[in-house]
Amino acid sequence: MNHPDDENELFNRLEADMAPDSGAEVVDLGKARSARDGSADSIEEHTPDYDTAPSPDSTADGSGDPSARVMVDQPTATVAGPGYLGRLMAARRRAVVPVWLKSTAELKTAAEWVARHYAHAAGYHALRSPVYAARLTLQSPAGAAKFIGGTLRWVADREGEPVRLAAVRREDAAEYLKLSRQRDGRVRLRTLVSVLAMFVGLGAALAIYVLAPGWLQALSVSALVMALGFNGRHADAPVIHRAVEMPKAVKLTSDIVLRALGALGIPAINQAQGKGRDGFEFTAPITRDGPGWRAEGNLPYGVTVTDIIERRERLASGLRRPLGCVWPEAVSHEHTGRLVLWVGDQDMSTAPKPPWPLLKSGTVDLFKPVAFGTDQRGRWVEITLMYIAAVIGAIPRMGKTFLLRLLLLIAALDVRAELHTYDLKGTGDLDPVGEAVSHRHRAGEDDEDIEYALADMRELQEELRRRAKMIRSLPRDICPESKVTSALADKRSLGLHPIVVGVDECQKWFEHPEYGKELEQICTDLVKRGPATGIVLLLATQRPDAKSLPTGISANASARFCLKVMGQLENDMVLGTSSYRRGVRATMFSWADKGIHYFMGEGADARIVAASNIDAPTAEAIGLRARALREAAGTLSGHALGEVFEPAATTSTTLLADILAVTPEKEAKVWNETVVERLAELRPELYGEWAAMTGEEQTAHLTAMLKPYGIAAGQVGRRIDGKFVNKRGIKRADIANMVAERDGNRDAG
Repeated sequence: MNHPDDENELFNRLEADMAPDSGAEVVDLGKARSARDGSADSIEEHTPDYDTAPSPDSTADGSGDPSARVMVDQPTATVAGPGYLGRLMAARRRAVVPVWLKSTAELKTAAEWVARHYAHAAGYHALRSPVYAARLTLQSPAGAAKFIGGTLRWVADREGEPVRLAAVRREDAAEYLKLSRQRDGRVRLRTLVSVLAMFVGLGAALAIYVLAPGWLQALSVSALVMALGFNGRHADAPVIHRAVEMPKAVKLTSDIVLRALGALGIPAINQAQGKGRDGFEFTAPITRDGPGWRAEGNLPYGVTVTDIIERRERLASGLRRPLGCVWPEAVSHEHTGRLVLWVGDQDMSTAPKPPWPLLKSGTVDLFKPVAFGTDQRGRWVEITLMYIAAVIGAIPRMGKTFLLRLLLLIAALDVRAELHTYDLKGTGDLDPVGEAVSHRHRAGEDDEDIEYALADMRELQEELRRRAKMIRSLPRDICPESKVTSALADKRSLGLHPIVVGVDECQKWFEHPEYGKELEQICTDLVKRGPATGIVLLLATQRPDAKSLPTGISANASARFCLKVMGQLENDMVLGTSSYRRGVRATMFSWADKGIHYFMGEGADARIVAASNIDAPTAEAIGLRARALREAAGTLSGHALGEVFEPAATTSTTLLADILAVTPEKEAKVWNETVVERLAELRPELYGEWAAMTGEEQTAHLTAMLKPYGIAAGQVGRRIDGKFVNKRGIKRADIANMVAERDGNRDAG
C-alpha cells in the first residue's frame, strides 16, 4: 500500500505534466492499455508502478521514438520474488530451546546463582530469627489490644454506624428503622459466634494445658504470641527486613523504546513519528534476555545502527536508565539498519559477576576454549589462546594490564606452556605471573631491559624456524594439518610445547631508537607465522597508533581487545579498518567501564565483554598454584627456577655493526650469502644457524632482517671464472649511513 505522501507526490507530478506549458499530452489510458496489451513487445501484465522517461537511444518497442514510455519497474508477476517455498527455505528459524538452556556452563551458572541466593536469604533470616521473635513478643500486647478492639467493633457492627448516622441527619425514620433492625440482627449473630469461638478457644487451651506435652504447649504459646505480635506490627517498621535488595528496573515496552528513539533528534525517526507512524519496526516481541530486556527491529530507511550508537547517552536518557545498562548493537548478517537494543537491569560495570571458574582450582588446555569474561547478559565468553596473536589497546587506567595478566594466568595454568613476560611499564604488574612461572621475565624499559628482551626474541625467532622445520618433517598421520596440536605439545621430545609471550606497553619496544626496527621485524614474523607453530604473542599498549603498534602487527592479529579509546584512529588500529564505521566503537565506553571492552576473535563478530577482575593478591595466589602444578609436572624452567639469562652483548655488536665489520670499505657491494658466511665466522653463537641455510635461504633471510631498517637488496654482479654472475646483495654505504643515523639519534637522545 502506498503512503499518503507518496500519493500526493504522484498527483503533483501528474498536475505538472498536464500543465499547458509543459509540452505534455493527455493520454487515453484505455487506448494505451489496449495498444500495450496487443503489442508483441509489450510486457504481459500491467503494473501501476512505472515512470516515463525519454531515451534518445532506445525505447520499449525498439522504434527509437524519444517520446515512447520506458518501463522502469518490472511487472509484478515477474518480480514477485521467490515463492512461498523459497521464502520458507530462506527463513531464519528461532531456536526451540533457548541458547542458555542448551549451554551446560550457563545452566550451571544460573543454578549456582539461584542456590546462592536462597542460601543467603535462609542464612540471613536464620541469624536474625531471635531478633524477629523478640520484636514480635514486644508487639504482642499491642496486637492483643488491636485484636480485642477489632472483635468488639465487629460484634457491635461499628462499620454500619456512619450510614445510620446519615439517616438520622436526613431525618429519614423509615430508613433508620430498617438499618436498626439490620444492626440488631447482625449483633445477635456475631455475639453468638463470638461466644462460641471463645468457649472453643478456652476449651482447646485447657485441653492443651492438661493433656499436651510441654513442647507442644510451648509451641502453641509461641505461635499465639507471634501471631499477636504480627498483628501489632507498624506499617513503617516491618519485623522482617529484606535479605536481598532486588533492582527496581522498569519493564521495557515498545512505548518506552519509541519514546527514547524519538528523543535522539534523528530527522527520519522524528518525521515518521510526526506523521503518526512509529519510526521503528519491531521484528520480534520485546523479550527477557538474561538480566535485561532485548528489543530488535528495523530503523527507518537511511538510518543506521551507527547513528544510534553515536547517541547512546541520549538513548539512555530517553530510556531513563544508567548509561552502563544501555547497549545498542548491530546485526552483522543483516542490513545496517537492523538494531538490537539490550537494556540491562543493572549497570554492567557495577552488576555482580560470577567468580572466574579457575579462581580456586582447575587447569587449562590452551588448545581448548577457556572463559575469561562475561557479556552484558552475564554469559561467559571464552577464548582459545592457541593459534592466535592478540592486540590489547586502551587509554591508561581502563584495565588493559589486568586483562593481559588474566590471559597470562590462563596460559600459566597449562603446565606445558612456556611464558615470556615483559612489563615495560616497570611497576611489577606482571610479577605474579613472571616471578612464579615465566621462563623469561623482565620489568622495566632501560637499555639493559630492552637488550634482554631483544636477545630473547631473537632466540624465539630461531625457535620459530626450528619448529617450522620440525612440523614439515613430521609424518602426515601425526601432523595432518601442518600445525601444532595438543597431542604434539604433549610430546616433550619434539619441543612443540606452547610458548606465550606477553608484552605490556609494547610501544616502548617499537619506538626504541636502536633496537625498535629489529624488534618490530621479529614481532611481525611471530604474529604471522607463530600461531601455527605454537607461539602466541600478546601485545598491550596505551597508544594504539601506527607508530606504537605497527600495521604489520595490528593487521595480522587474529584476536583484538579494545577497551576505552578516545578516537576513531585508535579504535580502528585495534579492532580493524572500518570498525568504527560499522558501529563497533570502543569510544562509547565510559570512564567507569573498567575492564569492559570489545572482543574480536573466536570466529565471531565483535562482542562486548567484561573481563574477570583478578586483583594483584588473587593473581599472586593463582600464580603460586600454577607454579605448584609445574613443579609437580617437572616443567618449571628459566627465570622461575632462578636461572640467569645472559644475553649476548648487543650494544656495540648489532647486526648493522657486524656487517660493517665483515665488509671492507673498498668492497662497495657484496652478496647477501657472502655477508652471512662472514657473519657466521665472526660470531658463530649469533649467526651460526644462518650458515647452515642454503644460499637462497641466506639471501632471503638477510634481506628480511634488513628490511625494517629500510635497507633493500639489489642485484650485484661479479665475474667468476670468466662468467658474469648476478646475485642479490647490499651496498656497504647503505649500512654505514644507517649506523651513522642511528648513532646520531642515540647521542641526541
